Amino acid sequence: MDVITVKDLSVSFEGQPVFEDLSFKLKEGSTTSLIGQNGVGKTTLIRVLMQMLQPTTGNVTYSKKENGEPIKVGYVPQFRNIDKDYPLSVKNFIQLNAGLFKSKAYKQSVNHIIQETNLTSIQNSSMGELSGGEKQRAYLAQALIDNPDFIILDESTASLDPTAKLSLMSLVKQLNETRKITVLFATHDIELAKEFTEDYIFMQPGSYETGKIKNFDESRVGR
Repeated sequence: MDVITVKDLSVSFEGQPVFEDLSFKLKEGSTTSLIGQNGVGKTTLIRVLMQMLQPTTGNVTYSKKENGEPIKVGYVPQFRNIDKDYPLSVKNFIQLNAGLFKSKAYKQSVNHIIQETNLTSIQNSSMGELSGGEKQRAYLAQALIDNPDFIILDESTASLDPTAKLSLMSLVKQLNETRKITVLFATHDIELAKEFTEDYIFMQPGSYETGKIKNFDESRVGR
């Protein structure tokens, strides 16, 4: 099943095109890297996929699940520095968007996600005290709260050290395999993309291409 279908998608601002006539499909359980130089429209595309921005032309179609419910989308942002005095614990941060009343099932789900993302030992620590890799795992855990079918990693490994990058992406790969979550990974790190994804969408000024990431020549992507 195709989780998402993008057809003839174009976005322009004040008459200036960001990208034009972009089309692709992401199959359920697929892992795809979104690559390209800065300024080619990767962030704009992500905003469209998350329904935060309306395209100029074309459309994005999400499939329905077997039970008729809409596909749920999770989002993990680029590393953001959090002040050392930030008051929330890891566990409270993960539950940030929940209401005051939390059912027993919800609490059990939170505890499972904390365990699943290897945050159990630091769940009561302040977010401000964590390393960059630990913060990103907390963002990943937060994205899992709504049990997403499709997750977008928006330069989520940028600014992390090599060990933290591997740790985060290993978790994502595990989720892909165990939960069948479809993954879109926006990145400049082609080596990491080749290790943890199978397909790619390469955005260039005025054009794009898709294919298998193992065949991609990383020298084609600059900053």
